[in-house]
Amino acid sequence: MKKIVILTGAGISAESGIQTFRGSGGLWEGHDVMEVASPEGWHKNPELVLNFYNLRRKAAAKAEPNAAHLALVELEAHYQTQVITQNVDDLHERAGSSSIMHLHGMLRNVRSSADPSLIYNYGDREIQMGDTCELGSQLRPDVVWFGEAVPMIEPAVALSREADIFIVIGTSMAVYPAASLIHYVPADAPKFLVDPNRPDIGPINNLQIIQKPATTGVRELVDQLIQQANA
Repeated sequence: MKKIVILTGAGISAESGIQTFRGSGGLWEGHDVMEVASPEGWHKNPELVLNFYNLRRKAAAKAEPNAAHLALVELEAHYQTQVITQNVDDLHERAGSSSIMHLHGMLRNVRSSADPSLIYNYGDREIQMGDTCELGSQLRPDVVWFGEAVPMIEPAVALSREADIFIVIGTSMAVYPAASLIHYVPADAPKFLVDPNRPDIGPINNLQIIQKPATTGVRELVDQLIQQANA
């Protein structure tokens, strides 16, 4: 069974009503990103950071998986399928995908601000000042902030190297190190990029661009790949 690796970004969740970070009307509008998504911002005003992420958690809880999330699940009957997502929501999980790697953490999780290995599932609850881990340290969102290392990038690189087919959905390809993953995919592997806006990523071998929104472009691509698997 061939292996498909899928990299998803904010564009796939945007069609479920979750605001994106970049562009006009994005989530960062009205916020200095370094104040709400950096270690420096956390140390300066942790209450502001917690409030910001509590609002994001509420929005994600109300959102529902869309047609693109659901279509990707169908690939599992025909391919070994691995999702690598830059998104911190759980829409892939709720759609039914069974193998998901979160590069930038998850909104539903919190972690100790003293020991990053102490991670807890907090569900949809708000994180309050005074909520602590067993070490007595304040809990913070389990989200990778600007300036922090991306612990899952090496496993993601390893998966990308093994891909028979590589799909990129709804990402600007401007956020590193995630944007570098496509360069680790074998040169002869088919690669697909689904996004209504064509990212400037330079020449990539065997790349086909589907310049459509995720909900329509992914459906089209999944049908094509299932047909190929059944041929």
